[in-house]
Amino acid sequence: MDLQNNLPPSLPDPGKYQLSKNVHNITRYQTVAADMQHPGNKPRLYVHIDMNAFYAQVEQLCYNLYGMPVAVGGWRKEDGTVKGIVATSSYEARALGVKTAMSALEAYKLCPYIIFKQVDYEKYRAYSKRIKKVLDTFSPDVEAYSMDEFFMDITWKKDDPRDELLEFGWNIKEAILNETQLKCSVGISTSKTYSKLASDIDKPDGLTVITQQDEIENRIWPISLDEVWGIGRRRYEKLKSRGVSTIGDAVDKGYPLFQKLFGQYFGKMLWRTAAGKDRAIVSDDSEYVPERVSYGHTFSTWTDDPWKVAGEFAKATKQVCYRLRGYGKKSDKFFGNVRFQGPQKDGFSFTFRAPGLTNLDDYVLRNCLQKVMPILFYCKKRGKKFRAIILGTTELNMTTQMELFFQENPRLQRLHQAMDYLNNRFGLDTVDHGMSQYDVKGHTHFKERSI
Repeated sequence: MDLQNNLPPSLPDPGKYQLSKNVHNITRYQTVAADMQHPGNKPRLYVHIDMNAFYAQVEQLCYNLYGMPVAVGGWRKEDGTVKGIVATSSYEARALGVKTAMSALEAYKLCPYIIFKQVDYEKYRAYSKRIKKVLDTFSPDVEAYSMDEFFMDITWKKDDPRDELLEFGWNIKEAILNETQLKCSVGISTSKTYSKLASDIDKPDGLTVITQQDEIENRIWPISLDEVWGIGRRRYEKLKSRGVSTIGDAVDKGYPLFQKLFGQYFGKMLWRTAAGKDRAIVSDDSEYVPERVSYGHTFSTWTDDPWKVAGEFAKATKQVCYRLRGYGKKSDKFFGNVRFQGPQKDGFSFTFRAPGLTNLDDYVLRNCLQKVMPILFYCKKRGKKFRAIILGTTELNMTTQMELFFQENPRLQRLHQAMDYLNNRFGLDTVDHGMSQYDVKGHTHFKERSI
């Protein structure tokens, strides 16, 4: 049946888009942006809740693995070979040296009896929603920063004595434990940044209240600057080369150095964040729209077949365009990356353009394959094997923007509306690209991508 040519003249609303599904890293950095700040310098009070080793905790709970070393992200093949990458690990495994981003094989060598569990985002997301409901009973301002991190604005308690803040923190921990049987660390401090740093001080299952200036100077200021949001490895190295390595150093130095290194506007905002002077909004930002949309996947094993890589790009295109439609955005500029198999983890990147602003799979996939397939076949002739891909947008535009020389085919628009309706209602894999079936088969550390 030709679905495109047999569509009814009108279609039902596609329904609610599942925009966090298959998004493997949904943490967003929002503190530095000026539009995410409260106006003025009114003192505020924040809580940060960190569900320690969240994925591993959930797996220990669901499979009664308490006290056992668990690594989430790895698996064993039928012959016993260990594959995958550690997404997180239980504290029992961490005590043996198992770390995030370590290969499952390295983890196995450190601990031959380690238990591997595949990442199961649907399960973690369900627990995250339960935690959010608990926190909503404590404050009207709760932000789910990621599946395992939450912020509260409790400025209305800023004049409470320390004992009452400690009791408030313990009540949060107890309520989450009673509802989910999961433990967390809680930090309470005078900025969103400092509350996050405070929750890290006494992990796991800790509670830290830092509200007085002398406490901030003694406990926050000695922390390394690379622990602060927005200061990654490269920025930290720049600051360190100027003799600024701790939060206290940054406070003493002032913002001019940050402006010199990182720009007039961003530098000052970054310094204010490190100095605990941010007054960031705590927002349940269900209407959040990212600046870019991307999707990446590491294959369970390598392949030297360019057409199987094409199948993976078909899956990536479906993910990216589905999210674009859900956000009400379009793009005409895209990028891709293919990583080769091997210890060097080298590969190649490419960019391509759609014929105009679009969020329809057909236009994106066609132009993506036109660009990448000749490169894949060339690399195959050179003996390269393929291990991972990424596909994403370089910028987004509002769908209301009209173009002079390109208009999307109305039948294609209705076809994707129908696909979205079915996928939103019955599951995102209900209707798929035919080419997606010709992908790289095998298990992955994500349960949803396993066969």
